[in-house]
Amino acid sequence: MKNLFLTATATLALSAGMASADYSLTILHTNDFHSRFEPISKYDSGCSAEDNAAGECFGGSARLITAVRDARARSNNSILVDGGDQFQGSLFYTYYKGVFAAEMMNHMGYDAMTVGNHEFDDGPEVLREFADNVEFPILMSNGDVTNEPLLADTIMPSITIERGGEMIGLIGLTPEDTHELASPGPNVTFSNPVEAVQREVDRLTAEGVNKIIVLSHSGYGVDQRVAAETTGVDVIVGGHSNSLLSNVQERAVGPYPTMVGDTAIVQAYAYGKFLGELNVTFNDAGEIVSAVGEPIVLDGAVVEDESAVARVAEMAVPLDEIRQNVVAESAEAIDGDRSNCRVQECQMGNLVADSMLARVADQGVQIAIANSGGIRASMDAGEVTMGEVLSVLPFQNTLSTFEISGQGVIDALENGVSQVEDVKGRFPQVAGITFEWDASVAPNEGRVVEVMVNEGGAWSPIDPAKTYLVVTNNYVRGGGDGYAIFRDSGMNAYDYGPDLADVLAEYMAEQGGYTPYLDGRISQR
Repeated sequence: MKNLFLTATATLALSAGMASADYSLTILHTNDFHSRFEPISKYDSGCSAEDNAAGECFGGSARLITAVRDARARSNNSILVDGGDQFQGSLFYTYYKGVFAAEMMNHMGYDAMTVGNHEFDDGPEVLREFADNVEFPILMSNGDVTNEPLLADTIMPSITIERGGEMIGLIGLTPEDTHELASPGPNVTFSNPVEAVQREVDRLTAEGVNKIIVLSHSGYGVDQRVAAETTGVDVIVGGHSNSLLSNVQERAVGPYPTMVGDTAIVQAYAYGKFLGELNVTFNDAGEIVSAVGEPIVLDGAVVEDESAVARVAEMAVPLDEIRQNVVAESAEAIDGDRSNCRVQECQMGNLVADSMLARVADQGVQIAIANSGGIRASMDAGEVTMGEVLSVLPFQNTLSTFEISGQGVIDALENGVSQVEDVKGRFPQVAGITFEWDASVAPNEGRVVEVMVNEGGAWSPIDPAKTYLVVTNNYVRGGGDGYAIFRDSGMNAYDYGPDLADVLAEYMAEQGGYTPYLDGRISQR
């Protein structure tokens, strides 16, 4: 189906005129909030109270509450939905799991959300606790939970809700590879998103519903494919790829909305920096007459809701002693932006990989491989607090060491560069090796063209038949992000090393004033 792109000032004219039965709906949406209840800096990490008072911070629940309230006041009909990944990303999740997220979402009056992969980070148990606490439905059409007792009566593929006398169908969608990205357990399986969405569209349409919205935590690319390969979907509210869709923001990766055929696709970056606001008009047949809007940036101009500020501060008390502890200094800001770290060598990737290798080098470990998906923020220059370290590495992963052949390392790097086009978190950040890869080669068909290993201070080509000692994190070593080669071929593995955040903090402290750098360890032909 042919792509059709709209700007914020354009209107999709699918009918000759505005009939009297036209129906308008404002879709307010968030995605990939990642427990950023407090304001964040431009680097998506913590922001001080002084900087917040000076108007230099973004997001936080208190600003989001104000923005939602104001947007509702502008609309005659509105819904508030979430594209997944409320979980993980700060000490609030580490300490409270999903309980505080449920409280805040209930307070804002969400109508529905889809399941993000990070909702499965701590297994079905924590997701069930969250579901028991929220006052709205949680949706997932392409995840089969019928064999998981904790979720079988909790997660639904789709629902209908009423607004202004009209029925609206909502369908949930989660990454098909969630079993590689998180810990859903053996009783939850995932299937093709196109087939799952079409099944639910057909069912809703048979019930007379002609306005259908997919809440998709599957990424911008998959959302475009779903729009092109299904019929009957009007709007896709996205997530997972943290894509900023906008008609005015310089870093936008596409227009807001992105039109694929008759389907409007929206996404609002991540971490509560924006509230998506899409205004859609339908005719009596349920066809889109117009779809216009723009994500609202939640900067210092958005007044924080005072009651929410107080509640977040109250819940932060147990966390403050941990995160305010200054552990190191950085001479410059350290770039950990996902748009860089998931496609190439990046400063934070070097820091993380270097710290991992330094910690276990005395054990004879030669190679460090870190998944870029585990890197969640950049750092400001100056003092580095433990809270900032935990913003970068929030997953409580531990160091894992193991033995594997040189061919196994090559195969792992092939996996790492296999989904660069989709900006996936499996992209490898490395230490102790350098590698060159060729994007013109098909994935897993020899994209990695050269690997060099540092042996005794000298660089030499990796030997496919030789056994090497490697360090990664326990998530990757267990097969996460597609690294099944480490799980299946790794030998003499030890997965219970120190917490990666502690390793990074101690490494930075040892460096004194750390200076970030790039040295060409990853190159592209």
